[in-house]
Amino acid sequence: MRLVTLVLVALLALVHAELWFGSGGVSRVVDLSTKLRTQRAANDTARERNARMTAELNDLKEGLEMVEERARFELGMIKPNEIYVQLAAPQR
Repeated sequence: MRLVTLVLVALLALVHAELWFGSGGVSRVVDLSTKLRTQRAANDTARERNARMTAELNDLKEGLEMVEERARFELGMIKPNEIYVQLAAPQR
């Protein structure tokens, strides 16, 4: 009975040693968790930067369209090879 207990305690010690000091042990998990947090922070920063750049790009695209529209309506500008037709509302 005593021998069985000693063998079981030895096996338990071996399992714990592997848990704490092995290749998949606690120190490796802590190290990977730290790296994961760092990478997630970098990903969040990159996502925010990409969102800002996308918003800026959309503003530039819409801005050019707005400039063109304003030039056409307010200044009567036309593109080359384009025919400009203006319809007036009938007078009553």
